[in-house]
Amino acid sequence: MVQRRTLVGVFVLILLLIPLGRLAAAEPYEELRRSLLREIIENVRTTSRYLKKSSLDEEVMVAMSKVPRHLFVPEAYRRQAYENRPLPIGQGQTISQPYIVAIMTDLLNLDPSDLVLEVGTGSGYQAAVLAELVNRVYSMEIIEKLQSSAAERLKQLGYTNVETRLGDGYYGWEEHAPFDAIIVTAAAGQIPPPLIRQLKPGGRMVIPVGSTFMTQYLLLVEKRRDGSLSTRQVLPVRFVPLTGIH
Repeated sequence: MVQRRTLVGVFVLILLLIPLGRLAAAEPYEELRRSLLREIIENVRTTSRYLKKSSLDEEVMVAMSKVPRHLFVPEAYRRQAYENRPLPIGQGQTISQPYIVAIMTDLLNLDPSDLVLEVGTGSGYQAAVLAELVNRVYSMEIIEKLQSSAAERLKQLGYTNVETRLGDGYYGWEEHAPFDAIIVTAAAGQIPPPLIRQLKPGGRMVIPVGSTFMTQYLLLVEKRRDGSLSTRQVLPVRFVPLTGIH
């Protein structure tokens, strides 16, 4: 899935992309998808003081343009799939707002050779975006029904570089550690110590931290070469809580 590109004016080009690959069958959604991409670009501009940049990396926007979000939501919500908001996916869970998916992916600063851990597979949408950028994604989901359906969906769409597992992502996936990047798609009360241990020196973690009833912040965690951490609050967010017994 990985295709690194250097494009001139890529933000204009992706809005004019002719459907290809998996998106060839998504033609009815094409204009909705282009509108969503334009909205993400504008959202990034208006929140640039939080993000410390006014545009996302080219490769991230290309990845966002390629993943058919309507295939990652229940059929009843497909016409809303390209609205820039979370949507229910069952089991009390949601698929994240596309703008949030884009900025979390961008914050990881990925290279094609990176090994990435995702905590919270959900419908598999974030994993698919990551799979467009790196050679290997490991994704964990604690809810069995979501994990099994996401695994099947990703397989059907040809994302062979994603491996999913049923389990509590708080504890990570030790046998594949250390990871170059870790992304957590549910809010934790604190940064899970097992994930810190499994993050490679020089690696990055993006995680929402905070309780359900208080302000949550998206944190960028960087592990220095000596094992120490630096953290930055990026912006306030709202995520479903990380579940499990910790």
